[in-house]
Amino acid sequence: MPLHDRIIPYLETAGLYHLARLNSQWFWVDEPLLSAFIERWRLETHTFHMPFGECSITLQDVAYQLGLPIDGKPVSGCLTEFENLMEQGRPAWVWFRELFGELPPQNKVKQMTVCYTWFHERFRVLPADATNETVRIYARAYIMMLLSSQRFADKNANRVHLRWLPYLASLDDLGRYSWGSAALAWLRPSGFDVFGFPLASRWATFMPRNDPGDQRLVSARLSLDRLRVHDVSHLVIALSFSGLC
Repeated sequence: MPLHDRIIPYLETAGLYHLARLNSQWFWVDEPLLSAFIERWRLETHTFHMPFGECSITLQDVAYQLGLPIDGKPVSGCLTEFENLMEQGRPAWVWFRELFGELPPQNKVKQMTVCYTWFHERFRVLPADATNETVRIYARAYIMMLLSSQRFADKNANRVHLRWLPYLASLDDLGRYSWGSAALAWLRPSGFDVFGFPLASRWATFMPRNDPGDQRLVSARLSLDRLRVHDVSHLVIALSFSGLC
């Protein structure tokens, strides 16, 4: 979604402006590169296995790479009985209408989620004569998309969850939260100790035939294999191979 000048102050207040700039100007997902990193990731230890040792993502990485605040209140909540925990028992969809001015059509709604496409189509272009309240609505929509699609994405990949409504209800308070800590915690889901054998079976459908990205994937693998310890700075390297064995 376009980063309109009039919503930038709200992103700055929320501590999400650097992430939004990354999204709108520099960041394009390189899927083969991500796939090459995923092949080196171990859920049991939350580390990448590299030629020079092991490394992981730290809170400092989140702060410097994404520009997210790491100080402040924790971002927390319930992902299951979500509607029962809304402020003063207010129904989630009633709150949604208050914050966005309208409800999405039923074919864009599934349980407690809304399709990305509705947000994109409805709030993509900010009217030139928009009032301050309209700008706030568009800022909420942008932040909802930013949090759901880039910062806290899941396997749905095409839906926005209403769990962010309590935070969007007060745009001025968004900057009080440690979004960086929440982003790092999101990478460490529960249930990582449950997996099936053989482990290699998870790659059975990894790369379909005639995939135009296969050569880039090979290139990404080679680039990672050629890395040496002096090529990477500020890494804590685990060299205790006896412990690994």
